[in-house]
Amino acid sequence: MNDVADRSPGATEAEAGLAGAASAVAEFQPRRRTLLDHIQHVLHNNPTLVPVIVLALSLVAFGIIAGERFFSPFNLSLIMQQVSIIGMLAAAQSLIILTAGIDLSVAAIMVLMSVVMGNLAVNMGVPTPIAIVAGFAGGAAAGLLNGVLITRVKLPPFITTLGTWNVFFALNLWLSGAQSIRSQDIDEKAPLLKFFGESIQLGGAKITFGVILMVLMFLALWYMLNHTAWGRHVYAVGDDPEAAELSGIRTERVLLSVYTLAGFLCALAGWAAIGRVGSISPQSFYEGNLQSITAVVIGGISLFGGRGSILGALFGALIVGVFQSGLRIAGVDVLWQVFAIGWLIIIAVAIDQWIRRVSA
Repeated sequence: MNDVADRSPGATEAEAGLAGAASAVAEFQPRRRTLLDHIQHVLHNNPTLVPVIVLALSLVAFGIIAGERFFSPFNLSLIMQQVSIIGMLAAAQSLIILTAGIDLSVAAIMVLMSVVMGNLAVNMGVPTPIAIVAGFAGGAAAGLLNGVLITRVKLPPFITTLGTWNVFFALNLWLSGAQSIRSQDIDEKAPLLKFFGESIQLGGAKITFGVILMVLMFLALWYMLNHTAWGRHVYAVGDDPEAAELSGIRTERVLLSVYTLAGFLCALAGWAAIGRVGSISPQSFYEGNLQSITAVVIGGISLFGGRGSILGALFGALIVGVFQSGLRIAGVDVLWQVFAIGWLIIIAVAIDQWIRRVSA
């Protein structure tokens, strides 16, 4: 008789059990990572790499398409000037989005505080330094109002800031009488308001103090977020507020501080905007809210909170500026510039979703 016939039923069942166990173990063995998996892990651990790579590729592409004019010192410094105000708004917006919130009122706070500074210094004769400090205090108060409504009244950030955007915009029109403050009046009565519009020449480049302020703002926030307990708490609240609460972090206090700081930064951007534009218009930077969100999203900061680097928002703003400048020099219609930025946003969100699905 053959060997199969000699086997007992118990032995056959035991072998089948061992085979089943072996297959079960095999199922839990980790699969070999592909090159795409490694890229996904690297980007997950270094989210700022995405906007850096996109910015580098954009510079190369538009250098080829638009020619030597694109890389001229004047044009590169002009890009920096054009993105400086939106970059500051993006810095404030980044703080909010890192906590898994969103602020639709950042531009409204900025314009309102520039109107407050202008009215006090130009129309009411208040000393300019006091008018500027009053604008800073008003910006912080506006941000604190958003924070209180979100943390104490428990309103969603989107609805809260959509409402306060309308409130601040209405106050803006009321205080200004829907009238601009002319550049000549600012020069005559409060020239300090234009401080950040002053510039220094470096070769063929023209670097305004507003650009320097934007860079310093991002560096200061990067340090605060990466080298202070407050910064670690911001990331913890954005990643998992319940776990942060259980670990002893006072989440409501963190959120209040974030919204208040964001409001202050918007007021600082309002002062810089006066120097950038040269006048004070109650209807300037009307799309600043969406543009700041665009810079943050393209910069690789997750809309779900808790992940991303504040420097990514700076790179995101620069990417938008490079695209607009390169397409303009290449003679592309403004309509298609907006079209390109729209696809940039969609691609950035898709990449963020893909990175978030990284396997353990």
